[in-house]
Amino acid sequence: MIVRWGLDALSSVLADVGSERPLLVTTERWRALDLPAAKAFYGVHPHGSPQSVAEATAAAEGADGLLAVGGGSAIDTAKAVSAATELPVVSVPTTYSGAEWTPGFGIRDEARRVKGGGVGAHVEGIVYDPELTYDLPPGETGGTALNALAHCAEALYVQGRNAEADAEALAGAPLISDNLPLVLADGHYPEGRRALLEGAMHAGAALAGAGLGLGHAMAQAVGGRYGIAHGAANAICLPPALRFNLEAAGAEIERFGDAMRTDDPIGRAEELARLSGFTLLRHLGVPHDDLPELAAAAAERGGAKANPRRASVDDVLGLYESVW
Repeated sequence: MIVRWGLDALSSVLADVGSERPLLVTTERWRALDLPAAKAFYGVHPHGSPQSVAEATAAAEGADGLLAVGGGSAIDTAKAVSAATELPVVSVPTTYSGAEWTPGFGIRDEARRVKGGGVGAHVEGIVYDPELTYDLPPGETGGTALNALAHCAEALYVQGRNAEADAEALAGAPLISDNLPLVLADGHYPEGRRALLEGAMHAGAALAGAGLGLGHAMAQAVGGRYGIAHGAANAICLPPALRFNLEAAGAEIERFGDAMRTDDPIGRAEELARLSGFTLLRHLGVPHDDLPELAAAAAERGGAKANPRRASVDDVLGLYESVW
């Protein structure tokens, strides 16, 4: 993966991946940004959508690369196009989602109320620029940063864990834990915004190296059914998943806490979620009567199956109940 900092490096990264005529895949929010793209698609939908993927794929005709600018929805849309066309993706993340690191992608089917996905994207370059995150609202800042923190936590204990991903996770966790409160207090704090991006970079590398666990499976089920932001769902679902996994991964969760300089990593995750405005699923509009179906869906997701402790449908239902 080619990783550079500052938008002034974008042209060289595109050249390095062999793209002279990239299609920009983004939203209207970034229309005014001066970017080296041959043409543009501004129709990205929240969570992605089959329709926007189809439209972006059609727009990519004649392009020799994809330039994704935005959060996870824009990057996942570009990755879905890449999987269909084999075009390389260069991402400019404007949140802390970590989507830029993995060849997999999630796309929400609104009609079916599920978030599916695929693999096979050609992710080849990333350009980080903290200034693009200065105006990110507190909810998106906190939610996507806590998504990144969940990447760090889960990389330490999922079935795919390894020494390299561990190192990335332990590098990312303190940057996120230390700097998220500072950035929530002052969104234009330059050092804090850069540190959060660096933390998300390490977290994304950990995700790419190790994979996802139960907390993400629970969050994906919630997001797919209700269109709730993935970061918000992760902020609420990470603490109960950590608590559930203490029995099987206590040492790994302790390492996670050590990285954040706390002897209560679950409490710290809950504290950061509260600071970001996320406490309970019902506050996000999740009906209590739907929890059994959510639990059944979450228990079948890949992250649940890669978890260090097997989670039955009843187990997951109990975890959802604890944060409803």
